Amino acid sequence: MANDANPIEVCLEVGKTRTFAVALDWPGWCRGGRDEAAALHALYDYGPRYARALQMAQLQFRAPSEASALVVVEQIAGNTTTDFGAPNVSLSRDAEPVHPAELQRWQDVLQACWLTFDSAVQAATRQTLRKGPRGGGRDLTKIIEHVHGVDVSYLASLGRQLKPDESDEAEPSQALAHVRHAIVATLITAVRGEIPARGPRGGVRWTPRYFVRRLAWHELDHAWEIQDRAG
Repeated sequence: MANDANPIEVCLEVGKTRTFAVALDWPGWCRGGRDEAAALHALYDYGPRYARALQMAQLQFRAPSEASALVVVEQIAGNTTTDFGAPNVSLSRDAEPVHPAELQRWQDVLQACWLTFDSAVQAATRQTLRKGPRGGGRDLTKIIEHVHGVDVSYLASLGRQLKPDESDEAEPSQALAHVRHAIVATLITAVRGEIPARGPRGGVRWTPRYFVRRLAWHELDHAWEIQDRAG
């Protein structure tokens, strides 16, 4: 459980113009800033929002009351995607084996992130989102389509390609539900080592650890965007 008595390990992904602070044991708790200090400050500020998201999965997380609870244990060089606005660098620990309890915890975290996103969408339905820099001013429908498209893309990076008739459902909620089911099934398969590390064309696939961290961040980032622009 995250609390002030237990330091929270953080990795900094440092690009040229943007830095991400990533809580290593809590997928989805990841925020960016113009530099290391700003990223850590943003991560601390979003602790309560992350805690509210995880309440849906009944995971024992408590946001730290002091920023000093965030302890940087690793710093890695970012790339152009980092500067564009997405955490994009894998860690050495991403290749470590995944224990069954950890896999179940990941599934719980992802379910919480999806519930948070769906709740944000439902609350914002029939509202006009305020325009702003986040998401280029997409409306709610475009955000949902974007999240679905990224889910499909991330799933391919893990090792499963959805067929067009699988990923292009008529109803957005049906499409999201379908890709989420595929994500859970493929994640379990990947953890078992049943998906080759390289694709048929030689490309390196994402590890399960990196996949969960990146996916959870993306789901929550857009859930919070919707909340901020609708509120």
